[in-house]
Amino acid sequence: MKKKEQILVRVRGHGDVKQQAFAIALSQVQKEVFKNTNNIMLRIEPIDIQVVSAIEKTIIERFLFVFLPRKKTLYEITLDVSVNVTFVDLSDIKFLTE
Repeated sequence: MKKKEQILVRVRGHGDVKQQAFAIALSQVQKEVFKNTNNIMLRIEPIDIQVVSAIEKTIIERFLFVFLPRKKTLYEITLDVSVNVTFVDLSDIKFLTE
């Protein structure tokens, strides 16, 4: 009844600091796993994380396009996360009709 499967999901995150971008990417893992299956999930356990791309963008913002220039840095990260998923397969459950 209870089954295990290994799934690879690709997630993206972006933020003002590196930690925020990484945390946002990891928070997307559960959504991606639920999107790809129709079973009832019992446990989602990450096994391995690989960085596909990590981009640091620096832009210069100006007040009224001329005054007070300041640098703003944005971070984007794309990860491949390998997870072990424990789930209950609904097709294995036999329902009785009355």
